[in-house]
Amino acid sequence: MAQRFVRVKTPQRQIYYGLLQLDRTVRVLDAPPWLGGQPTDLTLDADDYYLLAPCAPSKIVAVGKNYASHAAEMGTEVPQEPLIFLKPPTTVIADAQPIYFPPQSQRVDYEGELALVIGDRAYHCSVEEAQTKIWGYTIANDVTARDLQKKDGQWTRGKGFDTFCPLGPWIVRELSAEAKLQTFLNDDPEPRQSDLLDRMVFAPDFLVSYISRIMTLLPGDVILTGTPEGIGPMQKGDRVRIEIEGIGILENPLLGTV
Repeated sequence: MAQRFVRVKTPQRQIYYGLLQLDRTVRVLDAPPWLGGQPTDLTLDADDYYLLAPCAPSKIVAVGKNYASHAAEMGTEVPQEPLIFLKPPTTVIADAQPIYFPPQSQRVDYEGELALVIGDRAYHCSVEEAQTKIWGYTIANDVTARDLQKKDGQWTRGKGFDTFCPLGPWIVRELSAEAKLQTFLNDDPEPRQSDLLDRMVFAPDFLVSYISRIMTLLPGDVILTGTPEGIGPMQKGDRVRIEIEGIGILENPLLGTV
């Protein structure tokens, strides 16, 4: 099994990066792993921590319509160049934490996605250089208030509510381009979304290069690479589960307003 890098919080409110072991203990690192963090002598038992989102990005850069099938279901053409937008860091929550249904909206959708974690400052990178800036991979849910997205004509409000970016549960360093992404709702065995990562219109290294020529990417920043066909609404009380082969499972409930 690939190494699983986590970020955890103890009952004493101490936050650590670490390596998750098979017995669910965490070997604590002395710094974020993309900043050269090394294992320490401290190990946390499974009862001594809970998982946070695996990084704390200064920004989340998301990519729209990066699967041809999704662009088609939205009734639009595939963009000629990446269509990017920002989600605020306050959207980030961890695996198992609740998504909240905002009172301003009548429709909240799931969007399962692969997330890239940046490991080194990226500024005006070539595509070749960009690959070295991707430190690892995790799972994201680009939760969207679809009615507000359509009403506003731009995406900040519809994509930007608190809790609208579940992220995790951990980061892996390597991932097959042919890995499958699937999204499930509640206990339905049939996936709502199912596609291969290599069907993206713009590949991860191209996205990093493109974005780095617009804004500097910093260690720990996150790029959401787009969602495949099959987006759909969630109801209060639903659970949405996103699986990516080689990473794991991200699952979150949708609750009423805070």
